[in-house]
Amino acid sequence: MSETTLDRLLTVRQAGELLGGERYVRRLIEERRIEYVKDDRRVFIRESVAVAYVAARVVQPIPRRRQLRQRRYRRAA
Repeated sequence: MSETTLDRLLTVRQAGELLGGERYVRRLIEERRIEYVKDDRRVFIRESVAVAYVAARVVQPIPRRRQLRQRRYRRAA
């Protein structure tokens, strides 16, 4: 995203609503696994960064092939 585009800054609590919890967001920040903006003591996360974080972790399902059921046992005669 270009730097000229203004993004909404989310608080840790607001980002936690998107990402699954405030503690999780704080851990991501502490481990520097997500980009953040620091203003004195306050910490913010750009909305586009939070959305991109979620989008990067989407797992696509594997299409199931239709399998024919095979009988394990023969019928008794």
